[in-house]
Amino acid sequence: MDKRITNNIAVAVLWVAAGITVAVLGAIIIYVFVNGVRVLSPAFIFTWPHGVNSEGGVWPTIVSTLYVTILSMLICTPVAVLAAVYLAEYAHQGRIVSIIRFAADSLASVPSIVMGLFGFALFVEAMGFGLSMLSASLALSLLMLPIVMRATEEAIRSVPRYIRWGSYGMGATKWQTVSKVVLPAAAPRVITGIVLATGRAVGETAVVFYTMGQAIWLPISPLESGRPMTVHLYLLAVEGINLPAAYGTALLLMLMILGFNLSARWILKRYRKV
Repeated sequence: MDKRITNNIAVAVLWVAAGITVAVLGAIIIYVFVNGVRVLSPAFIFTWPHGVNSEGGVWPTIVSTLYVTILSMLICTPVAVLAAVYLAEYAHQGRIVSIIRFAADSLASVPSIVMGLFGFALFVEAMGFGLSMLSASLALSLLMLPIVMRATEEAIRSVPRYIRWGSYGMGATKWQTVSKVVLPAAAPRVITGIVLATGRAVGETAVVFYTMGQAIWLPISPLESGRPMTVHLYLLAVEGINLPAAYGTALLLMLMILGFNLSARWILKRYRKV
């Protein structure tokens, strides 16, 4: 077969694959938007659900979602960043490091429902935290950990070696070089990984369903329960008690995740310009 024909066929297949992906994503966004925008209003966002049909708004679920997401980010980030610094800068490359990386990759592929059951057994039952924001945050941090850890490690490895050599040449120690030179240079990509991991945590359902509970109120203490937007959406849709509110919740959740993803792209784009 002629090389030009082969090339045209390959390009056509790639365009079709890309078109199908964009079309499916666009169809989902349009469907959720058309059905959810009709109920979206300030009253829907800032009021409480009430009645047997969960009429009203979704404000407590928004607060619970942001609460558990921020708390899980605060738990996950220090552990993931320090682990990545150790693997990239201090650990001798060998079998142990390979096992750690393999474990992190395996943790990233664990189904969320399995992580939810593990979180329920460990944090809710064994450690006695109960169905609470803390239990859900600890379970979500396990999902976020490999994403932030690998993103941070790759960001650190992307920092040019001559930057380190210049720091050592000025008499800096290993830790001074890592903390004051390498990490600031890698910070934009590290933040991008944290934002993407946070976006995944916002959209998780199974983990928070098993560890957080379904109480509709504004949590104050980490040991209090709450209802995130994903669980609220699940209950509204499965029980069929208020489908318009379910679509409105889905639209808000989609906009929230989109905001996290766009923020990550903006940070990375700004870093490339610098």
